[in-house]
Amino acid sequence: MIAYEALPWQRSTFSGGGEGNTCVELAASPTTLHLRESDTPGTVLTTTPSALANLLEGIRAGSLAPASA
Repeated sequence: MIAYEALPWQRSTFSGGGEGNTCVELAASPTTLHLRESDTPGTVLTTTPSALANLLEGIRAGSLAPASA
């Protein structure tokens, strides 16, 4: 199990840089990326660089279909 608190977390400058815990944070380990919101640091999303790149590419291209009800 990964000790998430020991990872070097970086805060997104796009998150506004304001006061409080309203930022997206990212940490990288050798084969994975870890994302969390600073207001809930115990909840961590873990993915691979290629999977995150594909998601971001789909968002930018507008090719993601909305979830069906």
